[in-house]
Parts: sequence; C-alpha cells; structure tokens
Amino acid sequence: MTPTQPPRLAVRAIIMDKDRLLLVNAWPDGKSDLMCAPGGGVERGSALPDNLIREVFEETGLEITVGAPCLVNEFHDPNGSFHQVDVYFRCTLRSASALDHDWQDVDAVVTDRRWVTRAQMAQLRVKPDSLAAVAWGDADAPMYDPLEPLIV
Repeated sequence: MTPTQPPRLAVRAIIMDKDRLLLVNAWPDGKSDLMCAPGGGVERGSALPDNLIREVFEETGLEITVGAPCLVNEFHDPNGSFHQVDVYFRCTLRSASALDHDWQDVDAVVTDRRWVTRAQMAQLRVKPDSLAAVAWGDADAPMYDPLEPLIV
C-alpha cells in the first residue's frame, strides 16, 4: 500500500532510577499489554526536548531534564499507511521518582506506568526490541533500530 501521509515523529524518554526503567502502557481501555518508554507525538514549532518534557509530564506527572539522544526507532503498519519515527533521549528526573497512582493521563491513553528492573522487563511485552539494551547501556546497543511492524 502506498503511504498517504508522511511518517509521524515522536519522542520518548529513557528514564532510569535505582537501576529501574520507567515504562508505560499507552493503549486505552486495556487494548494491549504492550509497554514502552513514555513520550509521544511532536507538535510543530516546538523543540524535541520541549515536546518530551510535556509528554512525560502528561503521561506520568514526572518532571524531567532531557539529555542526549540515544536511539532512533521506526515502526509501521505493513497493511496500512501508518509509519512512526521515535527519537529516544536519555533523561533524568527533576523531582521525586514516586508515581502518583491517581495520576490521569490528559489524553486518557496511558493505562499503566511503572518502574521495572531488567529482570522484570524481560517478563513483559516491550517495544522496541532494543529498549533494554539501550536503557542499560549494553556495549552492543544500537543507535538505530530498523523498521519494525506495528503490533498491538
């Protein structure tokens, strides 16, 4: 199928605290158990770090400082026109790491947010495939994660 729209650009945060990575489930109404790093779509005219600060706060209530980019990942719907490019940044917390379990994502998309160890992450469905290697700084962690099919 020929794409009818350009790829969507999004930003995501690699936030580590006490050897744990922050993950979210961004599928409303429990549609999927797939977890990912917090973040979201870029708004035109706003810098990538500013978009990421906004998205992380909206999804988690946490305030961050954005560091260096560490991964570019892209995924698409092989049967449709959706194609997204995610730019991941290493981030640090500006405030406490405790998650307020009463926090509501302003778009009502995020249904779960949690800190996970690498061992716990291995028991979850997570995208992209390279997320653990990048988060924990493995020597063979990629800077570019090739195009993956969209999964739910």
